[in-house]
Amino acid sequence: MNFNTKVIHGGQHHESATGSVNVPVFLTSTFAQKSPGVHSGYEYSRAANPTRQALEDSLASIENGARGLAFGSGLAAIDCVLKLLNPGDEVIAVDDLYGGTYRMFTRLFEKYQLKFTFVNFDDVSKIADVITDKTKLIWVETPTNPLMKLVDIKAVVDIAKGKDILVAVDNTFATPYIQRPIDLGADIVMHSATKYLGGHSDVIAGALIAKDAELGEKLHFIQFASGGILGPHDSYLVLRGIKTLALRMQRHSDNGLAVAKYLENHPAVDKVIYPGLESHPQYELAKSQMKETGGMVSFTFKSGKKEDAIKFLEKVRVFTLAESLGGVESLANHPALMTHASIPAEKRAELGITDDLVRLSVGIEDAEDLIADLEKAFS
Repeated sequence: MNFNTKVIHGGQHHESATGSVNVPVFLTSTFAQKSPGVHSGYEYSRAANPTRQALEDSLASIENGARGLAFGSGLAAIDCVLKLLNPGDEVIAVDDLYGGTYRMFTRLFEKYQLKFTFVNFDDVSKIADVITDKTKLIWVETPTNPLMKLVDIKAVVDIAKGKDILVAVDNTFATPYIQRPIDLGADIVMHSATKYLGGHSDVIAGALIAKDAELGEKLHFIQFASGGILGPHDSYLVLRGIKTLALRMQRHSDNGLAVAKYLENHPAVDKVIYPGLESHPQYELAKSQMKETGGMVSFTFKSGKKEDAIKFLEKVRVFTLAESLGGVESLANHPALMTHASIPAEKRAELGITDDLVRLSVGIEDAEDLIADLEKAFS
C-alpha cells in the first residue's frame, strides 16, 4: 500500500463479529475464556485490548515497523525505552530536545545510574567521540523542539552500526508522512501521539514502533509489566486521527511554509527557523530526508526582548496561546516560560532557547487568516 492508503487500511480489519467498518471501543477490562488458559487472544486489557491492538497495528504499518505499542503519553513511551537499559549504561542524546524528555533523563533516570551525554548533532561525527563500550542508546529528535535542528538519521545509524547500540528517533514533529526513520535504519521510533497523530488536541497518548519483532516483544513486556498503556477510548481517538494524517500534514506543511516566508520578511523579526526555508542551515538535509517540512516554525525578535515576545503572544487571536502542538488549530508558545521551563536557564542560553523565542504550531486554517492574525499581533 502507498501511504495515503496505509493510514486508512494499513494493518486494519473489519470487526469480525458484526462487520463494523470502524473498530469498536472495547470498554472491557477482561475477557471470557473457554477453558483455563484457552482464549481468543485476549485475556486482560493491560496485556492487550482489541481497540488498542488496532491502533498498534496501524502504527506499525505507517512507520514500516514490525510492532507498534500505544502508551498513556509520549513520556510513558520514552520511559519504556529507557527500561531496556541497565544501571551503568550510557545514553547519547541530541542536546536540543523536548523539555520533558530532558527532565526525565536528568531528574529521574540518572539516579538509577544511567549516564546521559548531550551532544550537538549538527556534526554527527561528534557522536563517535563520546561513544564508549557502555553506550547502549542514541536518542535522536529531528526536527528538534524548539530550535528546529535536523539530524541526519542515516549517518547516526551508520555510526552505531555493529556496536550493539540502539538508535531511537522521536518522530513527533515530522510524522511518518514526512519521514520514516526505520526506513533509514533506526531501531525504534517514538511519538507523542497527542500531537499530529491524534491531531485534534483531544487526547494524551504516546507510541513506540520497533524495527524488528524481537525488540518489539521486549518493549511489549515492559509495557505490560509497567502498565503505562493507552485506554481503549483514547486508542480509538488516535486511530481516527491517523486516518486523516496525510491530508492534515500536507496542509500543515503548506501553511507552515507560507507563515515562515511571511515572518522572514517582517521588519520586527530577527531569525526564522524553519527547515523549508533556504536560510535554514540544514535545508539540503531537509530536502533529502523529509518529504515536506511540516508545520512547526520558531522565530526571534530583532529587539531580543522577552517583553516583545510576551506582548506578541498576548495579542494573537486565531493562533491560541497554549502548550502542545500538532492539532488542527494553530497554537503559539513561549518555550522559555512554557514547554522548556524545566530546562535550567543557563542550559537554555547555551542551546539558543532565548527569552524572545516564539514557537508556532501552524494549523490547517486558511493561511491568509493566520498571516493577518500575526500581522495584528506585531502591531
